[in-house]
Amino acid sequence: MKAITTILSIISILTLNDVSGQQIPFEKDPERNTTVTYEELRSYYQDLLKDEKQAKIMDLGKTDVGKPLQLIVLSKDGDFDPQSIKAKGKAVLFMNNGIHPGEPEGIDASMMFVRDLLRQNKLSSDVVICLIPVYNIAGMLNRGTTRANQNGPNAYGFRGSSQNYDLNRDFIKADTRNAMLFNEVFSTWDPDVFFDTHTSNGADYQHIMTLIATHPDKLHPKLSSYMKERFTKPLYREMDKKGYPMVPYVDSKGETPQSGLVSFLDGPRYSTGYAALHHTIGYMPETHMWKPYKDRVESTYALMEILHENLKREAKHIVKLRQEIKEELVHQKQFVIRWELDTTKVEQIPFLGFQSGHQTSRVSGQQRLYYDRKKPYSQNIPHYYRYQETLRIDKPKAYIVPQAYEKVIQLLKANRVDMQQLKRDTIIDAEMYYISDYRTSNRPYEGHYPHTDVELEVVKRKQAYFEGDWVIPTNQQAIRYIIETLEPQATDSFFNWNFFDAVLSQKEYFSAYIFEDYAAEMLEKDKDLKKSFEEAKINDEKLRTSGTAQLQWLYQRSPFYEKTFKLYPIARLVN
Repeated sequence: MKAITTILSIISILTLNDVSGQQIPFEKDPERNTTVTYEELRSYYQDLLKDEKQAKIMDLGKTDVGKPLQLIVLSKDGDFDPQSIKAKGKAVLFMNNGIHPGEPEGIDASMMFVRDLLRQNKLSSDVVICLIPVYNIAGMLNRGTTRANQNGPNAYGFRGSSQNYDLNRDFIKADTRNAMLFNEVFSTWDPDVFFDTHTSNGADYQHIMTLIATHPDKLHPKLSSYMKERFTKPLYREMDKKGYPMVPYVDSKGETPQSGLVSFLDGPRYSTGYAALHHTIGYMPETHMWKPYKDRVESTYALMEILHENLKREAKHIVKLRQEIKEELVHQKQFVIRWELDTTKVEQIPFLGFQSGHQTSRVSGQQRLYYDRKKPYSQNIPHYYRYQETLRIDKPKAYIVPQAYEKVIQLLKANRVDMQQLKRDTIIDAEMYYISDYRTSNRPYEGHYPHTDVELEVVKRKQAYFEGDWVIPTNQQAIRYIIETLEPQATDSFFNWNFFDAVLSQKEYFSAYIFEDYAAEMLEKDKDLKKSFEEAKINDEKLRTSGTAQLQWLYQRSPFYEKTFKLYPIARLVN
């Protein structure tokens, strides 16, 4: 009887493969340790979809390596127009693969997923799927074995792009063609759920799959609660049933997971953080790098299936809820733009780990961390799952962006921000910021020296703007994107990514031997200024003991001092 059952199982598998269509290299490899090449990927989808009425391949434009970024759209009724699809009330699932081509399981899993959806007639009339087969094409073409801590496949792509950017740090600043194309296509399709496939690094544990979900504190409370109850919990429950018990992404509070996990706060530089600016639920699966490649691909495929089935059930509800939230946000007066971990909010979650310890390194002779796979454990560990706000700002009526900042304008347009140009030159009563203090990274990070800890001086002033400058009203659905890019203190603001650094350098100075006499006259003519000067010297030893510093103090209060130094050029209209 057992032999008969085995034979029937084999026949069933062969039949399924025949029904599903062509196999991918992963399936053809008996060891399941092969990932597809870029050429094989292109040929596979061209052959699979050439006569398919429910699928379409779209070229979005050239990536940084010259190859086109492609989008595959799966639509049961053959409608591939995003506006028409939205008008019909369909939900959109957006899937992204190969942002780090050295983490390729999503690329392979998606090939099988698309094939099986079409061949097994699993598409829903309520859900349209948008899928990027590989995002970092340059990285996929740079094939080798560059991940020392990863267990297969036998060859794979490289993390960096053609310009050596990590594309999962580029979504908000869009230094690459890839990111600019992504901004445009994401905003065009306005997905309800986003899914971006990855492989983790870090601690060792038993789990094959871990998960980053859009951080609940980055979403509207209604959407956050809905995501948790109707999506995240079912994903965990169903993955457990399939034999892939999940945990949140393993970012340990201390040296090992037993110290507790810290919920990942995904800023807009990351894909799911960028998606949150558009009120899109985002998931970033992170398979464990040291598990066999077969298990990593199959668990990713399982999560794809579960997410898709869940969205089919929730399609009408999520579309309606997101629209309600967007309309509410138009009228919201305040927005949080900074958070920090709330260590008082902690829950206990089940975790399958390996005992760890320290032993003498055979390389350095010093103590090193190790995990003992012969000593698995199952226990509850702390999970720090919430962040608290540290900065909240009042929304202005509008922002004004000078036309000179072309990259800013390009990104705002790509993200479907409503804007109008001034018809004539004008002087505007505006609220503006002086950058009073900030810190800058002392080494490059993703092509920039980012700023942090920005402090502002708020001033009211008459500011000249010109015909062609851009007015951005804030009573619009793109408000979250507008706030987190244009407010300098937001974590991933355009200011923090160095888009406005020219205002931080002074353009005019003084020659001390000439200005000395003028400064003396200033003090003689202005008694209040002289009083302030003397008080400042008493309170500041450096000023008191430095003639140069004293001249600089007076120069800053002279009519010669440039008023644009450290003046953030984007105005806030508050009246």
